[in-house]
Amino acid sequence: MKKFAVILIVAVGSILDPSSYLCAQNVLDGVYVKEHYPTRKVIPYTHLREADVMWATRIWRKLDLREKINHPLYYPTEAIKNRRSLTQVIVEAVREGSLTAYDPLGDEFRMTLTKAEIERKLSFVDTQYIESPDPPYDLQMTVIQEDFDPSTVKEFRLKEDWFFDRQKSIMDVRIIGIQPVQDNIDRTTGEFRGKEPMFWVYFPEARNIFASAEVFNRQNDAERRTLEDIFWKRMFGSFIYKEKNVYDRQISDYMLNGIDQLLEAEKIKEDIFILEHALWEY
Repeated sequence: MKKFAVILIVAVGSILDPSSYLCAQNVLDGVYVKEHYPTRKVIPYTHLREADVMWATRIWRKLDLREKINHPLYYPTEAIKNRRSLTQVIVEAVREGSLTAYDPLGDEFRMTLTKAEIERKLSFVDTQYIESPDPPYDLQMTVIQEDFDPSTVKEFRLKEDWFFDRQKSIMDVRIIGIQPVQDNIDRTTGEFRGKEPMFWVYFPEARNIFASAEVFNRQNDAERRTLEDIFWKRMFGSFIYKEKNVYDRQISDYMLNGIDQLLEAEKIKEDIFILEHALWEY
């Protein structure tokens, strides 16, 4: 009986002891500790000389996160454990200062945004008159602040350079910049008022952050990719909306019909493909 009483006291003590409760919560959610992707390093670009670039052009793309192939970049809309969306990764890095945000209207990375300008884009502050809970129940001005909602970003824009490297005899591409585009929603009526570019991010600077940001793999949960893998292997869907030209105009400026714009984008992609094969002819 004495032995049973001692065991009971120890059991009750362990339940009431908060330190033992915390230790009990320190469990492994899985069968092994994931050590690879959190310590992933960026694969450096190979050295490129100007003399080796035989041909080059600049392309701008739109990456629609509503496409099924791009869903791993859009979800989760709220961070869960080790996974965050592309938008969350970029916004958190910009807020903490590890990524530089540039003017959304200029893609030449010349004008940086201040911390105040960034916060104005990532939060909404408004004032409303709300009835006081205490007598005489008069209306009081109340400040309401809404934080940024990552699910409102359904599009990204990419700025990239395509070039033929005659030293290695390959057509190669390097992404120069990436820009999140947010849906502009009227908070009063809920009406969609268009798309609003947020800021440009210099992609080579973002690669170090993308290298350790996990992305869901539909086929194999043991082989989780990172954002760097997605862009390095070009495992995303997109379409061209602008090619470098003398008028500095987008496809939509001279092709008004939506189908014509897609056909023109495919033509630009096909021209690059044909040029690459033409350079291989003997």
